Amino acid sequence: MRNEIFPVYAAGSNSFHPIVRPGQNAWRVATADRLRVLVDGEAYFRLLEEILVQARREVWIVGWDFNPDIPMRPGDPQSPTLGAFLLDLVEARSDLTVRVLVWAMGPIYSGKSLKMFRKRRWSSHPRIRLAFDSRHPIRGSHHQKLVVVDDRVAFVGGIDLTAKRWDTSEHRVDDPRRVLPSGERYEPVHDLQVALEGEPARLAGDIARRRWLFATDETVPAAPAGSGMSLGGEAPGGLPDMTDVAVAFARTEPAIRGRSAATEAMDLPVAALKGARRHIYIESQYFASRRVCDVLCERLAEPDPPEVVVVSTLSSHGTIERLVLGANRDRLIRRLKCCDRHGRVRAFYPVVPRADGTEQEIVVHSKLVIVDDVFLRIGSFNLNQRSEGLDTELDVAIEARTEAERRAISALRDRLLAEHLGAAAEAFGVAVRAEGTLGAAIDAFNTGARALRPFGNALCDGPMTPVPGTGIVDPVAPWWPFSGWLERGRSLLDRQLALLRRPASSLEPDNASLASSRTRPSGSGMKK
Repeated sequence: MRNEIFPVYAAGSNSFHPIVRPGQNAWRVATADRLRVLVDGEAYFRLLEEILVQARREVWIVGWDFNPDIPMRPGDPQSPTLGAFLLDLVEARSDLTVRVLVWAMGPIYSGKSLKMFRKRRWSSHPRIRLAFDSRHPIRGSHHQKLVVVDDRVAFVGGIDLTAKRWDTSEHRVDDPRRVLPSGERYEPVHDLQVALEGEPARLAGDIARRRWLFATDETVPAAPAGSGMSLGGEAPGGLPDMTDVAVAFARTEPAIRGRSAATEAMDLPVAALKGARRHIYIESQYFASRRVCDVLCERLAEPDPPEVVVVSTLSSHGTIERLVLGANRDRLIRRLKCCDRHGRVRAFYPVVPRADGTEQEIVVHSKLVIVDDVFLRIGSFNLNQRSEGLDTELDVAIEARTEAERRAISALRDRLLAEHLGAAAEAFGVAVRAEGTLGAAIDAFNTGARALRPFGNALCDGPMTPVPGTGIVDPVAPWWPFSGWLERGRSLLDRQLALLRRPASSLEPDNASLASSRTRPSGSGMKK
């Protein structure tokens, strides 16, 4: 994919080159008839239902988690649950098959329950295939989040079809619709999903089929792409759709079971960050990637660096997450602040007001990188270590080629920041253009009860390196804790078998042992 109209310049030079490079930092690129960014769960679930009722042949649902008991339309007493909705679809159409592929540990992590593993009415239908994917490295997970309908429309991003994902863009503290299937309320949550119409949906279908084959050893041939299905209507929230837009797919796939690693989901945004000229805007559940921090610090050391705005979650869930991922976020933000010689770095968490005058933080579950008005990336990739090479991830990215695409990217950035600030997107965009910087525009609007609060403890005298244990809790690649023991055991067995195979007089025992140690293969056996 070329970017001849709006080139991205290499940092520190006047040369330019495209960011997206298929075969290097992107898996494949295809042109979408239409692309729509869906902000927050309400917009996603509404459009998803509209598309699913048009399905004729095949629906793929791939996720970190899946909960059939969530309502399709929270707050509507007539709403079916997700499981009942899927059952109605296949019963109404004799040619339709629904396949659901879930990380095997996802339902346990999220619901602390084995309920998903039991046969139920919706999953007992012969044309609803439910599979659990346990083929991953130790400590790894399957983190991709996609839905594909007839290879014609696909949804890719950060939203699983599970509990604690639905919310409106208002993120009201007291919204009665934001409840678990049990009736318990959950906190406000911000997220993003991308709807794709056309050829990119077929590529998303290929991803789903490859995952299904890897997990179940069953080959599912691609069905003929559906026709007549479209996103239709107007995009919610005033965001313009992009049409005839080139969409890049970037994956993380760990090296396992003879498969080569894919690290495009990290390599692509890193390339974009290196080419940034004015603005970098990041939303991420975690900010714990040392590689990303390294790149940003390199950029901040330049005489005229781009400004960097990071919006992330404040509170970590669980002790281990707090002690490692939360602590590493604080340390990396501290490091960015210390690298910031020109006052270009801002790091925030969003809040909404409570009736008693206190504040409620919003869980940021989105995974987004916007660079200038040229590059947009949305997907499942968190800015942490494990997303780089341990978990499976899937992102989509746009590199602007036209003025309309540039306007759409900047409009999304303004829409997101305006949401966090309780402002009108158009007014915020006017302020960005008038002030010339995101930081100044944020300061102008960051005066109300709905606001962006800065992360504290950013003094340079605190620790800035990853906490001990990061390599275990948040490893950058597969690791096998017993591989060294296995290799030593295998070496010992080989030596004993060699002694049995050789004549007793060929070598003395000491010499035999010495010979074996000298010819032992190097390495830990991790690539076995």
